[in-house]
Amino acid sequence: MEMKQVLLDGQHDGRQLRNALGRFPTGVTVITTRTPGGKMEGLTANSFSALSLDPPLVLWSINRKSQSVAGFLASGHFAINVLRAEQTDLSHRFATPHENKFEDLAVAQGVGGSPLLEGVLANFECETETTIEGGDHLLFVGRVHKIAYGEGEPLIFNSGRYCTAQPLRAGSAESDLKSIWAGLG
Repeated sequence: MEMKQVLLDGQHDGRQLRNALGRFPTGVTVITTRTPGGKMEGLTANSFSALSLDPPLVLWSINRKSQSVAGFLASGHFAINVLRAEQTDLSHRFATPHENKFEDLAVAQGVGGSPLLEGVLANFECETETTIEGGDHLLFVGRVHKIAYGEGEPLIFNSGRYCTAQPLRAGSAESDLKSIWAGLG
């Protein structure tokens, strides 16, 4: 299989890096917070990842130019809402600019007042542990204080498109997972 090679020398087309990064499928989340003034903020992100089990830490990143940066920094808390396959409408809503992205949405109040979206696959209620500057993004590391999760198909983003996971007929990752988790005990 032929691979396209691009030297990242400052003269390259930035789209090429995005194309390569898009080859790594990610889950789709909506990250939410409530500012000290009470305003609810939210954005779609696929930069969410687990960082540590002990202590329980997760991370995500936001573009420094985002209008929501100040609210997330001031709040000190955030919630990660993992979307279900049928929630592309929520992903789109929080990915596009709107004055009130929460209009007509049922939300619960999580740790620090962060909005929890109803009907999602999982949510993680976090307190901001630290932020790290990284190029044009700001990385948020959060200590998880509360979780909730259910069964269902996650919404996945790959190569610029929404998709779902299809199990492979050959092979199983179950034994791999058992050996990984057993080594952590």
